[in-house]
Amino acid sequence: MADFNVESLAPYLGQLTFGGLAGFASGYALKKVGKLLAIALGLLFVSIQLLAYAGYLTVDWLRIQESVNPLLESEQLNQGWQALVAVLTNNFPFAAAFIPGLILGLRRG
Repeated sequence: MADFNVESLAPYLGQLTFGGLAGFASGYALKKVGKLLAIALGLLFVSIQLLAYAGYLTVDWLRIQESVNPLLESEQLNQGWQALVAVLTNNFPFAAAFIPGLILGLRRG
């Protein structure tokens, strides 16, 4: 059996640790920003509905739905996720640790 030297793993452990922590922080921040965006969109919707109810404007919700539906298809969402991961891991030598950290940060955020 070959000699197992923990010191030879030290550079990799540091990279994996930093990659995981960076991924977690990014996922956590993305989830928090997503929550703020959801609140802002919810308030915008309520405001538009109040203005429509009061008669100040008319909203063509069917036209809006037709515009938004293609963005919510699973293929489009998958492409968006892959683009996000590609941007966040660009030129990142320890992306293998970043991605699980990102997913954990998104779940915990």
